[in-house]
Amino acid sequence: MSTAQAGPEVDLDLGPGAAALRIRLRALLAQELPPDWVAPFSLAPDVRAVVARVCRRLADEGLLTLSWPVEYGGGGADLWQQTVLREEMWAHFEPRGPQYMGLNWVGPVLMEVGTAEQRARHLPGISSGTAVWCQGFSEPEAGTDLGSLKLAARRDGEAWVLDGQKIWTSYAGLAQWCFLAARTSRTENKHDGITIFLVPMDSPGITVVPIDSMMGEQHLNEVFFDSVRVGDEAVLGEVGRGWDVMGLVLKHERIGIPRYARDDRVLCELAGHQGLDEATAAAEYVRALVHTRVARLLSYRAVALSEAGRLTQQVASLARLASIQLDQEVAELAADVCGAEGLTPDPGRGLLGQVEDVLRYSRSATIASGTIEVQRLVVARAALEGADRAS
Repeated sequence: MSTAQAGPEVDLDLGPGAAALRIRLRALLAQELPPDWVAPFSLAPDVRAVVARVCRRLADEGLLTLSWPVEYGGGGADLWQQTVLREEMWAHFEPRGPQYMGLNWVGPVLMEVGTAEQRARHLPGISSGTAVWCQGFSEPEAGTDLGSLKLAARRDGEAWVLDGQKIWTSYAGLAQWCFLAARTSRTENKHDGITIFLVPMDSPGITVVPIDSMMGEQHLNEVFFDSVRVGDEAVLGEVGRGWDVMGLVLKHERIGIPRYARDDRVLCELAGHQGLDEATAAAEYVRALVHTRVARLLSYRAVALSEAGRLTQQVASLARLASIQLDQEVAELAADVCGAEGLTPDPGRGLLGQVEDVLRYSRSATIASGTIEVQRLVVARAALEGADRAS
């Protein structure tokens, strides 16, 4: 794909091998996934067995870390092949389960700022699909405004002592490691004085409390840190410069979930449904199809600029805005078209037998990984700054 221009022109040819890769992935998932597979947010042994089996198969075939550098256990593929991989995983309800976190951003950030010892310790577990990570960013009074986080890390001899609370922590009950943001000092600039720690979740003093939600078990948790001790080897990047590391995380995270891929699949399943006979529903369906194409194009533009090293927060946020709003639009349309039958899970009806789950999960789209209000602020500020420069 051409990345020479930063403008809206994007070549839709994803490059040689993209179509073959997509066919290969679909065949693999057809073999490994049960017909009623919906989401991996469960402690049920059969669900965890599916996730482990899929990750092992992907790892064995060199697909789990397709775009990672070869020296870190990856396949050395380009971002476009990685985009195909992400699209197919998301279209099939992300069967890599909690591994998407380590694969999409924990591993890449470790490659960028981790020490040789940290990379050697953590990257093999991620690339083999055996290590599960959780993200310790949000707190009860620091969700959207992460600069206000209060979980403290104080020096005590040769160790750091962690005290405080995190909330909305996905997969905390399953994870072996936590990518934790803590405050090591207070300065006039609230974004300074934050440090990233790589914390073992079996450390004494860590308590995980599940949060009941419509998204299902294990997805959300509170995590309490009571005098948890870690050494200097747990510090990622420079002490007090964790905000820079968090920026890298969000850059990878916000273009790493192609929600439009699953929405496109839902719309394909809806085609020909009798509920679309009404003019209003048909018009909404066409509108959703258009929005799906727009979300895909904006995402491809972000990938192209990322590949060229010119991705901005504005472009990433625009792509994310289109995708998260689409997620809710398609889920609501599917629920309306399917009617009462869509509220009853039924594996025999394929994807449309899982509309209720799709609808529930979509409610988190405009909150997770930065609220929709924050994304709009990023875009608006960039537009105003551009207007000021132009004048």
